[in-house]
Amino acid sequence: MPELPEVEVTMRGVSPALKDSVIKSVFKGEKKLRIPLSDDLYQLQGAKVLSLQRRGKYIIVTTTKGSIIVHLGMSGHLKVVDHEAPFILHDHFALALDNGKDVRLNDPRRFGLVAYVKEGNDPLASEVLKNLGPEPFSDAFNADYLYNTLKKRHIAVKQAIMDSKVVVGVGNIYASESLFLAEISPLRSASTITREECEKLVEVIRKLLHESIKKGGTTIRDFSGADGKPGYFVQNLNVYGHEGEKCPRCGHPILGTVQGQRHTYFCGHCQH
Repeated sequence: MPELPEVEVTMRGVSPALKDSVIKSVFKGEKKLRIPLSDDLYQLQGAKVLSLQRRGKYIIVTTTKGSIIVHLGMSGHLKVVDHEAPFILHDHFALALDNGKDVRLNDPRRFGLVAYVKEGNDPLASEVLKNLGPEPFSDAFNADYLYNTLKKRHIAVKQAIMDSKVVVGVGNIYASESLFLAEISPLRSASTITREECEKLVEVIRKLLHESIKKGGTTIRDFSGADGKPGYFVQNLNVYGHEGEKCPRCGHPILGTVQGQRHTYFCGHCQH
């Protein structure tokens, strides 16, 4: 699943084509995504795109005729192509722009989302966004906040920091990597994490996400940016996907387990 860096990279990739353009037409396929594509999306025809922003793993496109909220699901990606380019298998939604470009959503597994928000309504107050936690780069995400939040949670710390109500955008890959860099076992109860450890965790989460954005995201399976190029942060992963290999810090073998139906990787020697 595309995580926060991949979504940020995607938003930046489609922004030059979308920003200040006029939507000439809207295409929606017949197959439904996470929810069926609404006919309300046709109201975007003739609208000027005013801005794009990311909230968690969602992209918000605001226009003069309302907004759309896009989630890439498990396998989706947005791409910018010439309007004349043929549609291909799994192209489910497209905006044709007055600059001769299309922005298309391709989603083989169809877990993505494209939701229309009426003009005058705040997309951040919509059902899909209103309960999200703070952004990891915001001032609201700090050591005191994380400590006070985690001490009330009696689940594994890895599962806690992956909860979008705690902080947005820390998916499975970055949770494993952050806990490794902070030297915290993913198996520990969130309630046992000290304030000092929270300070370190906030620092490494921000650093990891920032570095991944700079490198174009992480390519696990099939992620690619709006230009079709893969992300390269996968080359910087310390533990994720490296079960049985030597820990880059201490040389002990990296362990693998399953938590909440997700693979977890860690060093049993130096993650306390």
